[in-house]
Amino acid sequence: MLADRRKILRSGYTTGACAAAAAKAAALKLMSSEFEVQGSGKVQTVEIPFPDGSRVKFKINNSELITHNSKLAAWASVIKDAGDDPDVTNGAEIVAEVTLKESNEPLTIKGGKGVGVMTKPGLSMPVGEAAINPVPRRMIKEAVMEAVKDSNELLSLEITISVPHGDILAKKTLNPRLGIVGGISILGTTGIVKPISTEAWTASISASMDVARAMGHDELVLSAGRVSEKAHMRKYNFPEEAYVMMGDYLEFSFLEAGKHGFRRIHLCAQWAKMLKIGMATPQTHVRHGAIDVKKAMEFLEGMGYISGTADHEFNTAREIFDLIRSTSGAQITPILSKVCSAARKYTGGIVPGIPIIAHLVSYEEDIIANSE
Repeated sequence: MLADRRKILRSGYTTGACAAAAAKAAALKLMSSEFEVQGSGKVQTVEIPFPDGSRVKFKINNSELITHNSKLAAWASVIKDAGDDPDVTNGAEIVAEVTLKESNEPLTIKGGKGVGVMTKPGLSMPVGEAAINPVPRRMIKEAVMEAVKDSNELLSLEITISVPHGDILAKKTLNPRLGIVGGISILGTTGIVKPISTEAWTASISASMDVARAMGHDELVLSAGRVSEKAHMRKYNFPEEAYVMMGDYLEFSFLEAGKHGFRRIHLCAQWAKMLKIGMATPQTHVRHGAIDVKKAMEFLEGMGYISGTADHEFNTAREIFDLIRSTSGAQITPILSKVCSAARKYTGGIVPGIPIIAHLVSYEEDIIANSE
């Protein structure tokens, strides 16, 4: 019997957890009383509380005492370890600077270089604020308060979170579309990054819809991929915020669109995805099963398509598409439109009462058919 070679994927930590650890290390450095040292006087590790009540120890990459605007300050950094998740911020340095301030507020949290700023409504922080979400803010506050709890002084601290090269990393995320400019977001609801997480993808879908509604859009475009999205953009030029990348989370995305109250939904996909949707498949990723080409042909024949190649064996949906294109001539559009209409009917069952238009995108990246 062959050994099971499936790898157990390793979890990691969110940018929010890393920011909290760096902030605590900087606060400890500033207080210069309770940190672990190794000759150099640098903070080596810190332990911080997580939202579930657990505690996690982080290795500190670097820490220094500094003077900032004539005020005593300290900074520390953590290198983000996202585990086996393909996170664009994996390996990024998350930096926290803590400065003693003269203020009535015991603790303020700001965004520095490489942390984005909110410019559109609809997300968890108001316009103009740094893109440091509520849970990370709470984690930062709790971690820092642990560092200063034994101080006999009433301290006022300003904490600034920054991410070197965060502006470059942000270009690989949805931040620009969501109206978060200048850097990445400091995210996390649990402190833990689960590898290849459904939660992360569906959260981005919901956030995109939040922004679309806050911007006043009531018509939404759900696309299976970037190619399909770009094809619709070129032809219809909807506002950027109206486009949401659903990926393979079809059923979730339509249910979420219904909850957000969109009055019309456009569905964009290429042939293999659209065919799967027309055949009533709620999850279109291949990991949920490759398309059954025999059933696909039966489905198409049920809509009136006659291939004339009963003995032909297909391996992929693309082969079926190429056959339709080669044998249908001018009659190809009605066939493709029927597939779009089947997809519209299926998704309409998910969100009854909301009009849906399905757009089929060719392999040449153009819209070639719509639902009837």
